[in-house]
Amino acid sequence: MEIFTATDYAGMSRQAARLVSAQLLLKPDCVLGLATGSTPLGLYSRLIEEYKNGDLDFTEVRTVNLDEYKGLAPGNPQSYGYYMRENLFRHINIKPENTFIPNGLATDAAGECARYDALLDSLGIDLQILGLGENGHIGFNEPGEVFMPSTHLVGLTKSTLAANARYFASLDDVPVYAYTMGIGSILRAKRILLIASGPKKAAALRAALYGPVTPALPASALQLHGYVTVIADAEAMA
Repeated sequence: MEIFTATDYAGMSRQAARLVSAQLLLKPDCVLGLATGSTPLGLYSRLIEEYKNGDLDFTEVRTVNLDEYKGLAPGNPQSYGYYMRENLFRHINIKPENTFIPNGLATDAAGECARYDALLDSLGIDLQILGLGENGHIGFNEPGEVFMPSTHLVGLTKSTLAANARYFASLDDVPVYAYTMGIGSILRAKRILLIASGPKKAAALRAALYGPVTPALPASALQLHGYVTVIADAEAMA
C-alpha cells in the first residue's frame, strides 16, 4: 500500500489526477471504476482540464460506477448518472455507450445485481477510484457483519443518509436504498486509488489503514489488496 499526504484538497486532487492520467496514457482502452460524492469533484475537474488541453483522450476508455440510488432515473439531478454526466462525461470525449452505471429503476433487484456483476466480470477494472465514508463505507458498502462479495441492494445507514442529505431538499427526500458494487468486486480491480479529504474522514481513514480488517469498517478490506494507493489531504491524515 502506498500512502501520500497532500497539503490540501487541491493538492490531493492534483496528485490523484496524475495517477489517473498515467493510467490512461499507459492503457488508452482501460476500464476505470468511478466514484461519486464531493471528494472526486476536484479530480474530475482536473481530468477535464487535461482533456481540453489535448493531453488526454477518452475515446477508448470504458467506465463502471460504484453505485446508484434505487428509485432514481438517470435524468434525476440527484442520481449518480446525472452526477457523472454533469461533472465529467459531457465535458470529455468518452462515448456514452462506454459508460456503465447500475439501473436505479430496475424492478427486479436480484436481476439487476446479477446483470451488473456479469458486466463487471466481462470488463474487469484496471483502476478503481474510491472515496471514503465517515463510517468507513466504500461505495455503499455499509458497516455490517460480513463483507458482501458482489453487487447488492443495500439499506443506507442513518449516518450515510445524513451525510448525503445536503444534496437533497430534505433528509426525507434521500433514497434509503442503493445498488452498490460489493467488496469482492472492488478488490478484483487491478489497482485501487482511495482519496480522502477533511477532518471528518480522519478517524475512518486511520481505522481503514491501521486497524483490524473487519466488515464493521468496510474500507479496512483494502488492506487485503496488493496494489492500493491512498492520497489524502493533511486534515484527513491528521
